Amino acid sequence: MKVIAKIQNEYTEKFGVPRQSGRVESTVSKIVFEKEFSSPDAVRGIEGFSHLWLIFGFDKTGGKYRLTVRPPRLGGNKKVGVFASRSPFRPNSLGLSSVKLERVEITENGTVLYVSGADLLSGTPIYDIKPYLTFTDCHLDAKNGYAEDFINYYLAVENTHLLNGLPTETKNKIISALKEDPRPSYHKDGREYGANLFGAEIKFKVEDKTLYIIKVN
Repeated sequence: MKVIAKIQNEYTEKFGVPRQSGRVESTVSKIVFEKEFSSPDAVRGIEGFSHLWLIFGFDKTGGKYRLTVRPPRLGGNKKVGVFASRSPFRPNSLGLSSVKLERVEITENGTVLYVSGADLLSGTPIYDIKPYLTFTDCHLDAKNGYAEDFINYYLAVENTHLLNGLPTETKNKIISALKEDPRPSYHKDGREYGANLFGAEIKFKVEDKTLYIIKVN
């Protein structure tokens, strides 16, 4: 398969990237096409769609896969089959992400798509882009399996005043990312964590379902 594009955004570390697409809609990413696919002809008509499917590669897994995995939302303790999960440790290391198309720009260097709600690390290779169609892709009677209990799972975030020195947009992005509970699923002991989120070094800890910001650099 050919890499058709790469995504560019503010997610520079795996720690803090949303676990699913659409959960942090405030982050806008750029999809920059490789030269071979950068012609405006390749995206002709795409502006008529509000959402897109991105087929991408988990390029940071080292090519390792497992037949059973421990989903984060099950506490990292219960195993399920890899094909009953969205784990990055898959036989073919492919991911699927649904994003909102914000705008299309035709530049002197090629086409750029601006999308929101992506759950991809900056630099992730994209292998294909397809329009999202409501009449075939949206199933209102679909079941969510073991993920049903976590549809509205968010942490409360305290001490947000420590972010007041940051631009309002950056502050809101950080809070949205922290609400998603970026901790490794098997860490539940109240330890202190550190993460670089949108250019800021954030120290925090979690007690029950509340995240406390400790320090911001």
